[in-house]
Amino acid sequence: MFPAMFAAPCRWYRKMANQWLFQLREREPGTVVLVMRRVFIVPAGPGLAYTGLLLVMLVGALNYNLGLGFALTFFAGACAVADMVLTAKNLAGLHLAPGRVQPVFAGHEARFELRLHNPDGPDRYAVWLGFQQDGEPRHVADVPAGGNALAVLSCATAQRGWLEAPRIRLLTRYPLGLFRAWAYWKPDLRALVYPCPEPDAPPLPMQGAASEEGHGQVGLDNFAGIRSYQPGDPMRHLAWRQIARHDPSLGGQLVTKHFDGGAVAELCLDFAQLPLWMDRELKLSRLTSWVLEAERRALPYAFRLGPHQFEAALGDAHRAACLQALALYGAERQP
Repeated sequence: MFPAMFAAPCRWYRKMANQWLFQLREREPGTVVLVMRRVFIVPAGPGLAYTGLLLVMLVGALNYNLGLGFALTFFAGACAVADMVLTAKNLAGLHLAPGRVQPVFAGHEARFELRLHNPDGPDRYAVWLGFQQDGEPRHVADVPAGGNALAVLSCATAQRGWLEAPRIRLLTRYPLGLFRAWAYWKPDLRALVYPCPEPDAPPLPMQGAASEEGHGQVGLDNFAGIRSYQPGDPMRHLAWRQIARHDPSLGGQLVTKHFDGGAVAELCLDFAQLPLWMDRELKLSRLTSWVLEAERRALPYAFRLGPHQFEAALGDAHRAACLQALALYGAERQP
């Protein structure tokens, strides 16, 4: 008889424990709703002091048999209960969704965007967010009724590859601060961390011979004159002195400087061509620095890294593809 009586409560506690462990370990894809059973609440420091005050008031009312003292004590206790309910409801019902994450270089901070949506209910005030590993949350947000709020949390990066967002804790003490309610969320969000560029990297590995015509495909050695602006021309090549004389807003024309190189050269960033004695991470760091330098100088470059074979190109898409290949090189888990 007794085992049958305790079977149902044990199953319920086991189910709640499994849900709690799921929140601790597993990522939660898509939008997550903070239902009431996900919200934990305990008395805060002021709440414990308030409880002591209620006990003193109750003892005084009993000792002196004061009807007004009893009324005041129970009224204050009812206010504490109402505050406990409102504190829990300040979190319960929120819709949490992951936002965007921009790639970063190792050593910089990854910034995770988090979106809080309040589809119904009253305004939610003083909702604190932060990574659990960082201790007390430091970012606070107010979510209006039927509105949204955006929170951005930063996390330090140490190595290349994918960096998963740590577990997030949402905390509130609103409205009176007597109770402390919190909830956990592990968003399905990760940042791509590029290798750190090598400081003072060697010059770009140019290859080629001199041309009889004296025109180059990569070199930008000799100033050849001024020509009309063409889409794709680097901003640093704009002829600002000529543009200043004829304001484009008044009908003037944008012009750029034209250069001729002195060698027919090709730029290929090949991981296999780096010295064998170099450490793998140092090789990746050097290639990262070369990719950024080639983009800065507007030099088309080919890229070779394992299965990644990119022809000579230039631009944000080419740069992102090369840096992603460097970030995930040798990683077991691919996106």
